[in-house]
This record gives sequence, C-alpha cells and structure tokens, in this order.
Amino acid sequence: MSKAFSGEVGTGSRQENASKKSPTLDLFRFAPFRLNRLAAEVSAALASEYQVRYGLDIPEWRVLATLGFRNDACSAQYIAHCTRTHKSTISRAVTAMMRRQLVERVENKDDRREYRLRLTVRGKALHQKLIPRLKRREQEILSCLSTRERKDFAHLLGKIERSLDLVQTSEQAGKAGGY
Repeated sequence: MSKAFSGEVGTGSRQENASKKSPTLDLFRFAPFRLNRLAAEVSAALASEYQVRYGLDIPEWRVLATLGFRNDACSAQYIAHCTRTHKSTISRAVTAMMRRQLVERVENKDDRREYRLRLTVRGKALHQKLIPRLKRREQEILSCLSTRERKDFAHLLGKIERSLDLVQTSEQAGKAGGY
C-alpha cells in the first residue's frame, strides 16, 4: 500500500510527524461550543413553556420579554441588539405579534421617521402570565446547582459578559441610548 493510502506522513521520525500534525479541538472542552449548545438547550426548554400553550416562537418570546422588562417603548433595532437576534427575524416576529395584537407601534417623538414598539394590554397580560412559569422553569434547570454554585455561576456569567462589553442591566441598556 502506498504512503498516501496507508496514513503515513513524510519520512521523518514518529515524534517529528506528531509535532507536524494540526492542532486538535475537542469541541466538548471548547467553551464557545459548550456555551452555544447550552444556550440552545436552555432556550428550547423554556420554549416549551410558551410555544405550546401560547403559540409564541423563540423570536416572538424575545420580543415579548424585551418589551416586557422595559417601562417605555423601544425600537426593533434595540430588541435585535439586546437579544443578539438578526433584525429580519425580529421584524417577522413583530409583524406576527402585531397581527395577534400583542405589540403595537407608536410614533417616536424625537424622530417621526421611526416607530417604536410597546406591548399592548393583551401583550402585557401574556407577559405577566409567563413570568412565573418561566421563573419556575429556570429554577428547575438550575436545580442541579447548589445555592452557592448558582451565585458563582451568575458571577462568572457576568464576568464573561463584561469582558465582551455586553450590557448587563436594564439601567445600563437605558443609558446606552436604546442600546
């Protein structure tokens, strides 16, 4: 069998060949992969609370959640940036939610070319129904951690968010001028 098909590389010693191999990446030890996978799983677990019962998909939930924690209207761009969701995905979610009368557009007093979004009375009621369900689901997800571990986990997430310059509180988001 030729070297090309036998898996042998070059004619050097085994140690030389080992040092020439490309570096390996164990995805299951690679933090970005693990965080992405964890986020997807947690998102799916929470989605079970609002998809079946209330007919919201994940982008619609993100719109509802973002508008629900704010005291004033905001732009779709703010929601997209805050949730790290593509603006076209947010736009489709807003359109669907406007049809269901969960979200409404209001004129921006500072710039009449722009509309801002806010929850309708119906949207606010839905948000209020979901909060206890989602908090309970969060507790179930974190139940594998002790109280100390939960605090440490929150602290460590905060450190990573800060290192990436992510806004971490609604106060910071408000100061960021619509994010």
